[in-house]
Amino acid sequence: MSAVQDHDGGSAPSIKVLFAIFPNFNTLDVAGPLEVFNWARHNISDESTKAFKCQFVSSSEHTVSAQGASFRAHMDYDDAHEDINDFDILVVPGGNEESLLKDDKEDVEPMPLIKAFAELQKKDPSKERTLMSVNTGSLSLAKLGLLQGFGATTHPDWYTKMELLCQQAARRGDLEQTDVMEERYVVNNARFELGENEDENPFILRKRPDGRRKSIARKGSNAWKESRRRESIIKRAELRLGGLRVITSGGVTCGLDSALYLVSALVSLDSAEEVARVLQYQWNKGVTVDGIDV
Repeated sequence: MSAVQDHDGGSAPSIKVLFAIFPNFNTLDVAGPLEVFNWARHNISDESTKAFKCQFVSSSEHTVSAQGASFRAHMDYDDAHEDINDFDILVVPGGNEESLLKDDKEDVEPMPLIKAFAELQKKDPSKERTLMSVNTGSLSLAKLGLLQGFGATTHPDWYTKMELLCQQAARRGDLEQTDVMEERYVVNNARFELGENEDENPFILRKRPDGRRKSIARKGSNAWKESRRRESIIKRAELRLGGLRVITSGGVTCGLDSALYLVSALVSLDSAEEVARVLQYQWNKGVTVDGIDV
């Protein structure tokens, strides 16, 4: 039982994370965020207050990465589709790009699960959900048209391909363009307390050319705990993709940075900084391009 109490007096809930893996995914795209989530605590002084519960989904029990590491899945994709509403975060790693991005591959997992997760948020905005890609995992999001109207990033070697996929998705959709940005990670539909003067809020970072400031996340975990308030649901429903938080990350180590951002956003800034200290890692912050007051 967690020693951390939420605003209703109960113990702080575990944030459920699902990693969508497939043959030849990049090991560190999964292992990096997994390590960050594993060390995160609601109370940094209490080891029993683990903030995240992580699971893997794959088409087979054992899946081998591009680097030869074998990962054992907790469930197959059929089970994941049935239980998709249980998860708060879906993580999409990079790897196997040429195969996944073929024109006839949109019905091959993890593409259908990614699409279902995004559709679920539009149908049910009562829950705060996050879709996070690492490395070239963002190319799958682009191919599915989930980045229209957003800012996004990917591995630098794939910027051109990313732009082409986003342009193709725009022509198929409502012509909304994607701002492909050279950043460590890019956050859309963020949550934080905006305050009375947005210009003085250090948590907000506007898209170029409006000027950029380094962003961190909102303070504390109360915003996540209170995200089911009626006014939060209404605001979330008005956003693109039903307010689904969409985070795209750059190359493999950027997954550490975006995972630390999520710890700071969903747990606390103190927790994220403690995780970085334990890992002896310098958190390189990305950008937040849009957000709402919770």
